[in-house]
Amino acid sequence: MTVRLTLISPAPSEALREVRFDDDGPLDPAGVARAEAVASAVGPSPHTYTSPSRRCRRTAEALGLAARPLDELSGCAMGRWRGQTLAAVAAAEQDGVSAWLSDPTAAPHGGESLRDLRVRVGAWLDGLRDDSGRVTAVAEPDVIRAAMVHALGAPDATAWRLDVRPLTAVHLSGRAGRWNLRGGEPLGQQ
Repeated sequence: MTVRLTLISPAPSEALREVRFDDDGPLDPAGVARAEAVASAVGPSPHTYTSPSRRCRRTAEALGLAARPLDELSGCAMGRWRGQTLAAVAAAEQDGVSAWLSDPTAAPHGGESLRDLRVRVGAWLDGLRDDSGRVTAVAEPDVIRAAMVHALGAPDATAWRLDVRPLTAVHLSGRAGRWNLRGGEPLGQQ
């Protein structure tokens, strides 16, 4: 049987608008309203998960999903950069940001490297059993990028070239570790 995985990015939040490393802040009312407006576009799934962040859990709720939080779907641990804007971090740690953006193994923030994130998410992806059928997960954009990179067998740095917009769906289908990708569809327009 083929696994059919739908990865849904969370609704917009203040951190997203401010280009800030997530600090587990909540969705704003407009984000909740946008998710509720497209809830009918999300089909049923026997296996539904979410990143443990508040914005992903709240997006799942607004979409009408009874999703189980999984640590494997946590966003990249950003260490001391957590909660700061990219502009502020770049001004204070220009060399660190440059290393982080150019070397997938770098973790100048003291958290998790891009490669570590991809390996963690890839292990979860590869752990989905062929008899899982339909699986839905509301996940942080960096988790979705890591899943796409892993599924395609692309170099880790490819993640920086993948844009994951709020409330979009990426579809992976496959079995025995071979994945196909269909991505970036806004919910409600599939």
